[in-house]
Amino acid sequence: MTISIEKKVWTDAEFMALSKDGHRYELVNGEVLDMGNSGMEHGGIGSLLGGLLAIYVKQHKLGIVCDSSTAFTLKNGNKRSPDVSFVSKERLKGLKRPPRGFFQGSPDLAVEILSPINSVEEIHGKIVEYFDNDTRLVWVIHPDEKYVLVYHSPEPDGFLRSQDQLEGEEIVSGFSMPVAELFEEWDF
Repeated sequence: MTISIEKKVWTDAEFMALSKDGHRYELVNGEVLDMGNSGMEHGGIGSLLGGLLAIYVKQHKLGIVCDSSTAFTLKNGNKRSPDVSFVSKERLKGLKRPPRGFFQGSPDLAVEILSPINSVEEIHGKIVEYFDNDTRLVWVIHPDEKYVLVYHSPEPDGFLRSQDQLEGEEIVSGFSMPVAELFEEWDF
């Protein structure tokens, strides 16, 4: 669900202050869009993947993994927030800590987890923007259908099912996990 607020030029501080009401927002073409809440399944998949990825990235000193509350300021001024993201250490040179505001540019890896409120056009628009801003890898996770689409450009070039491995490729070198783990039923 996207609810438009007024169009204006937003500073990082003003934009970050919006999130105090418990919602997530993105800035798209001068409009603030309320991204709503996505539900427990969405959050569980994001937390699992983000957690495993963050542990791997930290152990191997590859960069930083961020959650969906992190916005990236793109060249066109839009602020996008992937569900999970990774920025390589090469792009963080000179920083000792993450910026308090938004990262200028897109992540190296952007992960989008589809929810019932997402449209094909919305997700495709994000993917195009990510690649226009130097993203190198996108994973789109479809919980209902239990598959992952892999992108190296705005068109998908990989289709992973439960029996496949999700690979970090050269972006998150050495990271791998079974796709099935993203969709496992609880056994407790």
